[in-house]
Amino acid sequence: MIGRVIKIFSDFYYVETDLGTVECKIKTVLKKQKKDVYTGDFVELEQFDKNSMQAFICEPVNRKTLITRPKVANVTQVIIVSALKEPELNFEQLDRYIAHCEYHKIKPILCFNKEDIEETEILKNLVNDIYSKLGYDIIFTSALKKTGLEELKPILRYNTSILCGASGVGKSSLINAILNDSKLKTQPVSEKTKRGVHTTRHTELIEVEKDSFIVDTPGFSHLKFDFLLPYEIYKLFEEFKSTKNECKYKNCLHIDEEGCRFSNISIVSSRFESYKKFVSEAKEYEAKISKLSIKSESKFKYNKNKIMTKISIKKRNQSRKTIKQNLQKEDE
Repeated sequence: MIGRVIKIFSDFYYVETDLGTVECKIKTVLKKQKKDVYTGDFVELEQFDKNSMQAFICEPVNRKTLITRPKVANVTQVIIVSALKEPELNFEQLDRYIAHCEYHKIKPILCFNKEDIEETEILKNLVNDIYSKLGYDIIFTSALKKTGLEELKPILRYNTSILCGASGVGKSSLINAILNDSKLKTQPVSEKTKRGVHTTRHTELIEVEKDSFIVDTPGFSHLKFDFLLPYEIYKLFEEFKSTKNECKYKNCLHIDEEGCRFSNISIVSSRFESYKKFVSEAKEYEAKISKLSIKSESKFKYNKNKIMTKISIKKRNQSRKTIKQNLQKEDE
């Protein structure tokens, strides 16, 4: 039986099949082989019990994409939800989401929610001026007044769309408005901190209509670029990709280097500040890996296409030493 993981809660995996939702556990062999299963994965089930609607996941199949944070498989598009107000629009945070989408080679759709709040017209013009010119699709919505939904719904059709954004921007409220119910819990922005309050506790796949899914995720605000080298960050910015010039320096950071051919690139100040911040984070990663120059020994080995636990060099040496000592005793 083949199904799709719609939710993971604790050690239980809830898989949607033709017979309904099946509560599953992962087979021990998958854990030993270090094969992880994520929300959105298509999986093969065995030992299915029709009475209890329980089974075991024996293998993930046909995984086409994997987003690392939040970890969701087989996503076809990313909808970045930001609030124009309450909480205040954070351009650096928005650029983080966009850059991560570029890294995963999934072009994002920018959704700006809470347009019903007064004094947002200037912000709407500003985001249009910055991001429309870069080729990003922009939608303005209000989950409260249900505006912009008719523009959003066709985009969701026949896609697995992940809605990502910080807590309090209205992701759950938007999903409820699209589904015309109050399935997901919502909370107002904290009066004290002026920030969103976490309502979604786990990643879940929600069916909008046949073959159309929304992935609701817990809100998070800080995606660090602690996995790339500094000179790779520019590839995540459309402003650098759109130019025909190539920098003559191999590891140039394109910030203030003399002779850099990207020095006159057209990029707005907020985007350039985001770029410099991401480069700074990548420098921390570069410094970290340079300290770990000694290669660590793998704890696993492959034998006939199977992952097996590997005895460390230290333990192997101890074992051989013991053998030699025993032989010497016998000789004596």
